[in-house]
Amino acid sequence: MKTLFTGGIKSGKSRLAEDYILAHCAMHKPYYLATTEFIDAELEARIRIHQQRRGDRFITLEEPINLHKSLENCGSPVLVECVSMWLNNMLYHQVPELDILQELEAIMQLPNTLVLVHNEVGLGIVPDNLLARQFVDLSGKASQLMGQYCNQVFFCSAGLKMAMK
Repeated sequence: MKTLFTGGIKSGKSRLAEDYILAHCAMHKPYYLATTEFIDAELEARIRIHQQRRGDRFITLEEPINLHKSLENCGSPVLVECVSMWLNNMLYHQVPELDILQELEAIMQLPNTLVLVHNEVGLGIVPDNLLARQFVDLSGKASQLMGQYCNQVFFCSAGLKMAMK
């Protein structure tokens, strides 16, 4: 089973995804695969909020780059928080888009029960710089790929979720 929670920044998707996986996987303590790399103090503060909210309800793994390998080595179910930051990390480390999308497809084919969190970044204007346009395009392609594989897709806004699939 694969489930995607997508929406804007601060839409509530992380909390909703956490609640969802805990409710649907009561028999096993789920994994929480955190992808964000510490970049600055503000981002570190955001990470701390997520860490405090999840407490000891999850088995936490931190992996900013090698998601497929990490998912192969852990049990199931897994909350991946978040795909957008993983894409950001991959672009930062200059991994080619085709390689990124191939790894994401391989991830989607794993037998693990996955709950994926992903920012919807394609609802605004076309960015004015090349890197931002590459990220928005890659993010949109990743959303489409995950949407194809996921059994359920939820769009989140105002702390609420709406079933898309």
